[in-house]
Amino acid sequence: MLRAESLRKVFYPPRGAAVEAVKGATFSVEPGEVFGLLGPNGAGKTTLLRMLGTIISPTSGHCWVGDVRTDEAKDDIRKDIGFLSGNTKLYGRLTASEVLFYFGRLYGMEDDRIQFRIDEVSAFLEMEEFLHRRCEALSTGQTQKVSIARVILHDPKVLILDEPTLGLDIMTSRSIIKFILQARDRGHSIIFSTHYMTEAETLCDRIGFIYEGDILSIGTKQALYEETDTTNLQDAFLRMADEGSGVRS
Repeated sequence: MLRAESLRKVFYPPRGAAVEAVKGATFSVEPGEVFGLLGPNGAGKTTLLRMLGTIISPTSGHCWVGDVRTDEAKDDIRKDIGFLSGNTKLYGRLTASEVLFYFGRLYGMEDDRIQFRIDEVSAFLEMEEFLHRRCEALSTGQTQKVSIARVILHDPKVLILDEPTLGLDIMTSRSIIKFILQARDRGHSIIFSTHYMTEAETLCDRIGFIYEGDILSIGTKQALYEETDTTNLQDAFLRMADEGSGVRS
């Protein structure tokens, strides 16, 4: 469903040397799969996700959703993508319901369909209690639920989730993890970035380690453990990073 081939991104600041943030990433995410992207701050995760989500263009390489290359039909492709960034903001003076209705129209949905999906998604994410409350009055966890509802309102085939549980309490994080697992079971292709190795061990069918812009390795948890002679993702990642592993697939 989602495929990246040799995606590379170089930033050229006004002063100083060019920065190669992502160095030729190649991988795919199948329907009904959660693909974890793990790495420290500055590893290139967010840049890679933004290229996949058509928010920024790669310096070279390509990405496909289904059989369509994203740079050839961005407007159409965006109807099939739900992108959640860690710094997503909501309109504070609008209620949660109004925000969702606004984005539904941006997605080109009919009003009846928007209302049906608002009812469906708010029940799924347990948002009924605060659905008609202004966003400026919502808690961090409630705000994140509204952000996720906005991302899935148009029922996209591909979900790109950048640190969706960052800063959330344990109860809200559990709710978000439950949502991701249910989305996987409904056949969505999900790419999931996180700092939390325990989340990745719980959620991800396959995992890609990214470090200094390089994809160090891709595989199931067990395959990565065997490759590094370790028993958990944190130790597996650290061993690969320390050894300066080359690109594997």
